[in-house]
Amino acid sequence: MPSPEGWTRTAGFWAALIGACVWTAPHALAQTAFKGTAQVNAAIQAPERAAQCVACHGAKGVSQIPSIPSLAAQPKTFIENQLVLIREGLRDVPAMKGSLDGVSDAELVALATYFSAQAAPPAAPSLVDKASLERGKALAKSALCGTCHLPQYQGRDQVPRLASQQEQFLLDVMKEYRDKPGPGRDTVMAAALYGINDAQLKDLAHFFAHSP
Repeated sequence: MPSPEGWTRTAGFWAALIGACVWTAPHALAQTAFKGTAQVNAAIQAPERAAQCVACHGAKGVSQIPSIPSLAAQPKTFIENQLVLIREGLRDVPAMKGSLDGVSDAELVALATYFSAQAAPPAAPSLVDKASLERGKALAKSALCGTCHLPQYQGRDQVPRLASQQEQFLLDVMKEYRDKPGPGRDTVMAAALYGINDAQLKDLAHFFAHSP
């Protein structure tokens, strides 16, 4: 019989899965249309406000700063959601406080459209710790991370891309989800990460960051 910890993590997974399915269903047609316009998206011009974003998030949304996430190739809906949450003060990101004040919905959509259409970042250039990588790979599989984030961890709809994301950022945000999920954070992730210790989170971050 599963341990109490096992039941909790399983419950967390099903909560995440149900939430993803409920949210994703109405957008299935839109997702298909988006994939069908990939060639058009590739030619999308950067909105004027993107210059402000790339100062921290890197050219074309590929971050060069360990604690700041890449925006390139993140799902469009995910970026839109996060920008709205930050603008409305529902998600606290000190470095971005006030930066989106007064920005219209149309501008946020334009930013999300631009960054989501960019090429995905390359896998982390840092040296690979093979033992950590294998532990992270096994844990990602047992925790069923690929169910919501997709098997290649590229994300979809409101679920973020994990593959080739900044390793330090991944570690920081997973700890935040696990230990102190605040306003604007997906609470089902707190349940999904319950019982995973710091060393295991580090292995997960290392694996995702080095996944192309």
